[in-house]
Amino acid sequence: MTESELRAIVQTNIKRYRNYRKWTQAQLAEKVEISTNFLSDVENGKKWISLETMIKFASTFNVEPFELFKPAEAAEASVSVLFSRYNGEVVKAVSESLERIYDYYQVLTDEKPCPKAKGAKAPAAVSNVKTYRISKKTKRPRSVAENDSGK
Repeated sequence: MTESELRAIVQTNIKRYRNYRKWTQAQLAEKVEISTNFLSDVENGKKWISLETMIKFASTFNVEPFELFKPAEAAEASVSVLFSRYNGEVVKAVSESLERIYDYYQVLTDEKPCPKAKGAKAPAAVSNVKTYRISKKTKRPRSVAENDSGK
């Protein structure tokens, strides 16, 4: 790989990261503490950045400096591999969380018993479902013991 090819990769990545965040050149230039004209020249291959400025770019984009040297294909491939690796786990976790939320919603609105989810704790309002139920009239917790004693 030649120096000009490496520079082209860094310049493309700076523009790609900026566009991904939907920042204007002026916004990025302000964050990196350079002029808008200089940023434009960098993105268009007319000027090169110092190591200090490269570190500022990486920090601003919240990436490691070496990420600026990755060709776009390699960067996109690493993101897709990472996503595919965790996609199944994320979907499963979100699905389980939504099921628990729905169960708690039913407890709060339909006076159903609190579900016994693995590792999950009931919200404070339903932490002791044997003692409290939600009143259909007031939609507030009421003590079952008070209701049974005629209060």
